[in-house]
Amino acid sequence: MTKLSVNINKIATLRNSRGGNNPNVVQVALDCERFGAEGITVHPRPDERHIRYQDVYDLKTVVTTEFNIEGNPTEAKFIELVLANKPTQVTLVPDALGAITSNAGWDTITHQSRLQDLVALFKEAGIRTSIFVDPDERMVEGAKTTGTDRIELYTEPYAEHYAKDRATAIKDFVKAATLANQLGLGLNAGHDLSLENLRYFQQNIPNLLEVSIGHALVCDALYYGLENTIQFYLKETKAID
Repeated sequence: MTKLSVNINKIATLRNSRGGNNPNVVQVALDCERFGAEGITVHPRPDERHIRYQDVYDLKTVVTTEFNIEGNPTEAKFIELVLANKPTQVTLVPDALGAITSNAGWDTITHQSRLQDLVALFKEAGIRTSIFVDPDERMVEGAKTTGTDRIELYTEPYAEHYAKDRATAIKDFVKAATLANQLGLGLNAGHDLSLENLRYFQQNIPNLLEVSIGHALVCDALYYGLENTIQFYLKETKAID
C-alpha cells in the first residue's frame, strides 16, 4: 500500500508569518503521526522561509514514522543537515534559489556524476535516497545510473491537466513508473496531489510506495480539521479498484 508522508512546510510558513511558536511545528508533526500519517516530510530552504534548520533537529528527536528531508544538495549546509540528522530518506530536489516551490525534476544525465557522489555519500551514512524527476523515461534511466534507491515523480503536470483529461495527464507517469519498476527503483510521488486527483493516480501508478503531500492537505485541514483530513488522504492512498 502507498504510504502517506505529510509535508509540514506550510505549518512552518504560518508560524513564521507571526513570529513565536504558534502553530508549533513539532506538535503538529506528532499530531499528524497520531492521526495516522506514515511519514513526515520537510523541505528546508536556505532562506528558512518556512522550515528552519533547527526545526529539522527538533523533529528528528521525536518523529517515529519515516522522516523525509527534501532539498537542493548544492547547498553544503543542506548536506551537513542531512548527515547530522540521518533521516529515513533524503529526497534530492533541484529547486532554484528563490523559487516559490519546486518546479522541475533533475536532469539526471547532465548531473549524473554529481548525483552519483551524493547518493553514495548519503547511502554510506545509512540514509535511503530518492531523486526528484520529471515523468521522462530518459531521466528515469539516468536516475538508475546514480545508484539511488528511489525516484520521486514530480506530479504538478498531472495535477494541472487532471480535470481536463486525466487519462492523458497520467500517461507519461505510467510509462515512467513502469520503467522504474523494471529497473528496480522504488517509486515515490509528490507535488500538487490532492483529494481530487490522488486516488486516480494511486490506482494507475504501479507499485507506488509513498506520496508526499503538504499544500493541498493543509488547505483541506482548514475546512475538515487536521485529523479528518489525514484520514481522507489515507483512504485515497489505500484505494483499490
